[in-house]
Amino acid sequence: MTPAIRPARAGEEAALTELALRSKGHWGHDAAFLARARAELTVRPGDLERWIVRVAERDGELVGFSAVDVAAAELEMLFVEPGSIGTGAGGALLRDALERAASAGLDALVIESDPDAAPFYRAAGAEPCGTRTSSSTGRELPLVRIATR
Repeated sequence: MTPAIRPARAGEEAALTELALRSKGHWGHDAAFLARARAELTVRPGDLERWIVRVAERDGELVGFSAVDVAAAELEMLFVEPGSIGTGAGGALLRDALERAASAGLDALVIESDPDAAPFYRAAGAEPCGTRTSSSTGRELPLVRIATR
């Protein structure tokens, strides 16, 4: 069942942050790593105004979210609840993010991908375009670029 996707609402920031941490933890990162990554994974109230933040729901339950920074032409965040990984929620969120970016006039988005998520983005048509060092964890992360149209 494809999830329903809607705009994030004010007041959901803490729930989105915790979802992002659970999703990141799915890939085997320990508590110390997640503590270091928390600042990068935190959704703040101002983010809902400056980004296009969308949430995916199934039966009224939050199963994932995405955040597009139109000004930077980047997909800032895309996280799925661990129990919903592999169910189509991530693909639905990515398609929605690409549609929103195209509607905003962007031809492509850059994604700073977790190495574990890079195959997901490549399968959707993203191509490598460099690397970036994570400010919170110091890891070298792959950058990919995906067309919006």
